[in-house]
Amino acid sequence: MSTIAIIGGGAAGLMAAITAAEAGAEVTVYEQNGEPGKKILASGNGRCNIINRATGIEDYEGEAPAFAATALEAMNFTAFERFCKRIGLLLEVKEDGKCYPMSQEARSVQSALIRAAQHRGVRFENNATVTRIEKEGNMFTLSVREETRRYERLIIATGSPAAPQLGGNESGMTMAEHFGHRIVPPFPSLVGLHLEASGLEKMAGTKTTARVTLFVDNQPLQEEEGDLLFTRYGVSGFAVLDLSHAVSRALRDFEYVTLKVDLLPRFTAQSLAAQLEQMAKLIPDDTLADLLGGLLPRKLIRPLLLAQKLSAEQRCGELNAKTAKKIAYIIKQWPFTVSGTHGYQHAEVAGGGVATEEIDPGTMASRKAEGLYFAGEVIDITGHRGGFNFHFAWGSGYLAGLHAARTSRA
Repeated sequence: MSTIAIIGGGAAGLMAAITAAEAGAEVTVYEQNGEPGKKILASGNGRCNIINRATGIEDYEGEAPAFAATALEAMNFTAFERFCKRIGLLLEVKEDGKCYPMSQEARSVQSALIRAAQHRGVRFENNATVTRIEKEGNMFTLSVREETRRYERLIIATGSPAAPQLGGNESGMTMAEHFGHRIVPPFPSLVGLHLEASGLEKMAGTKTTARVTLFVDNQPLQEEEGDLLFTRYGVSGFAVLDLSHAVSRALRDFEYVTLKVDLLPRFTAQSLAAQLEQMAKLIPDDTLADLLGGLLPRKLIRPLLLAQKLSAEQRCGELNAKTAKKIAYIIKQWPFTVSGTHGYQHAEVAGGGVATEEIDPGTMASRKAEGLYFAGEVIDITGHRGGFNFHFAWGSGYLAGLHAARTSRA
């Protein structure tokens, strides 16, 4: 029976532990928090978007997103659904492919995984920080609570620096560096963005549907349409979260980042200008603020007009074609400079991690140190919003656990 230590008791670590134990290994999970799976509890607003039925490589980011393909297929949706049934979970699949536990509670996912691991003999060491790792011959020596423990195999599933309040940190990347692995510098992802803009406090709390285009060094890079939420620091919402990986990576690399917000994506600039002129003629005694009040959220109107140096109190009877075009332009292309992200504490995940070129995609084994494996977010693979990060966690955890248990000692 091989002995395996898993550092990190999140989604990837729990899947690795269950898989390795089922394959006959003696498994110990070291978790720095008071309980495993703490980050699972915070996912999907407490509902846990556990996987996505429609997953492809296009849903992932990293230096080499194709690295994820084997893991995603090894634990594809059908295989994962079977796994869930074996541990007492039923899934509810939404029309957009997102999947949740039938209970709609993340706690049921966490509990089922822990029970499944315990029933298979997995030992949990909670509130346990691994302070040192050395490889001596064929064995890994771990320093924990002023003691040393020896194992034949080691799986690093420590996650990323995202959500430090839930235990996120760079410890796994530091461990990987110790064994000679290259680390792609991490950065926050699926996170709100800070803007250099006046009037944010007046717009804070406003939620609308918009099309947001990302420009890096003045070149268009990505466009997303969906919920946009203005905050005191900048913007958030689904459209922004979907852009945030590319934004954060560009900021990390000291590139100039701007957004252009289209508040009325169903109009062209020309049709909108014509519509404004027509409406203004019908209400000549009303103000521009009144005119836009039927089109836009109220709190956005004055800052938007101010951006074009227009008065919200100007009468509609004074609106000419030139002014209508100016208003239409700013509604369709409201520019903002991005100064930063809302940070790891508010990020759902992080980009960067252990370089995939130094990991075997079929086994998750290190190409630098025999007997060492990786799983989950510690690897330089980041999924988009919608259950994709969990999918890679399940797949990479499964491969790491399976092959760590199967591999005989050298």
